[in-house]
Amino acid sequence: MKKLTTKIWLLMCSLLLATIAFMYILSEFIYEELYVSDMEQSMIEVGEKLQTMYRGGKVDDALIARIEEFNAYSHFQIFAVRNPRELSACVPFDIDYDTLIGAEEREQLLQGQAVTKVGYEKRFDRPIISVILPFTEQNRLEGIIYLYYPLTKISELATTEVGLLIGGAALFSIFVALFIGQGLRRIMRPLHEVQQAAEKMSEGHYEARVNVTSKDEVGQLAKAFNQMAHAIQQEDEQQKAFLATVSHELRTPISYVKGYSEAIGQNYMTETEQREAIQLITREAGRMERLTNELLQLARTTQEQEELELYPIVLAEVVREVTAILHGTAQTKQIEISEILDEELIVLGNEEKLKQIFINILENALRYSLIGSKVQITATTDEQFALISIKDTGIGIPAEDLPHITERFYRVNKARSRSDGGSGLGLSIVEQLVKLHKGQLTIESEIDKGTCVYVKIPLMEE
Repeated sequence: MKKLTTKIWLLMCSLLLATIAFMYILSEFIYEELYVSDMEQSMIEVGEKLQTMYRGGKVDDALIARIEEFNAYSHFQIFAVRNPRELSACVPFDIDYDTLIGAEEREQLLQGQAVTKVGYEKRFDRPIISVILPFTEQNRLEGIIYLYYPLTKISELATTEVGLLIGGAALFSIFVALFIGQGLRRIMRPLHEVQQAAEKMSEGHYEARVNVTSKDEVGQLAKAFNQMAHAIQQEDEQQKAFLATVSHELRTPISYVKGYSEAIGQNYMTETEQREAIQLITREAGRMERLTNELLQLARTTQEQEELELYPIVLAEVVREVTAILHGTAQTKQIEISEILDEELIVLGNEEKLKQIFINILENALRYSLIGSKVQITATTDEQFALISIKDTGIGIPAEDLPHITERFYRVNKARSRSDGGSGLGLSIVEQLVKLHKGQLTIESEIDKGTCVYVKIPLMEE
């Protein structure tokens, strides 16, 4: 299979050779056709001027002599004869009278028209051009003027020029072919590097990059490839980190369940310790169940290809249903949930997904709020959006952690165990669901003062 460079090189060389051939044919046409045509016209003009010297009657010797005197001043050979057959004695080559002046040519001469002949002459071993003009009186052919010119200079000059042209064209073609080859190698080098980098990436080496040396289309392609490679490398690193974190998150509760189950099975514990172990096993099993459900939800949300089915929903009703679901959790921590809702807000959303958004946010607010504190939910209009804010007076989030708070498994307090916190997937799921609603998620927080989560959902168009 030919390389792209070879194909382009062959194409350009073919175009070059075609151009040279065309120029050669064009030069032959111009040289032979136009030059010979100009020569013919010049001979006719000279002959017509000489025709004016004839006053009628017989063609006498004086007229013939005067006409032949012009041979000294013209590069044509000029003869005047009474009878065309007399040309055999004048010109230095054999003339076939019947071929020179046939019935058709004689009729042209009688009408005062010039007869032109161009053909090869064996005597000169080259073609000649000849022009015959008549001396006529009362529809009688009294004589003719015969002009001829051997095309020696034209043929020889053409041969010389063609030789120079061919030689120059050959040298020029070699030079251009080398120049094109060098240029193509330089142009195609980034593409070759892209190919090599792509092959490395297909083998799992996502750190492969292409050196960008230009700003043209090839350079833009190399730049786009580097951006794609960087994105793939980041995604690969995130997937590895994600799998490592998931493994860690599942390994811990599995270790608890396995260890305590074995201890219970082998009667290493007292009855009181067994009850505590069973409670621990139940708690860790619940953690694994929640984590599994959240992972499945995150996978479905991330990989969702089709747009979410959205329809008009009364926002206040959805918020009240979520509050009712988490009312028991709030009572356990003695946290008061207050609502300030615009009853007329109708959003374009998916009820199930909206509930999931607000449940995840409200669960976080309750989890990290102090006993006896308050959580306030507000729903108002903000241009073409419904703005829902969930504000708590909990422990808050450090400023340096806020940009990463929606990342999967991101932990604000690295030293804290998972037993006193969530899985780290809740806000990541919330962010994905808000995007599916074509909305916006914003989080503001201050240490020891609390956190406020703002969610914008598009309103139904009136």
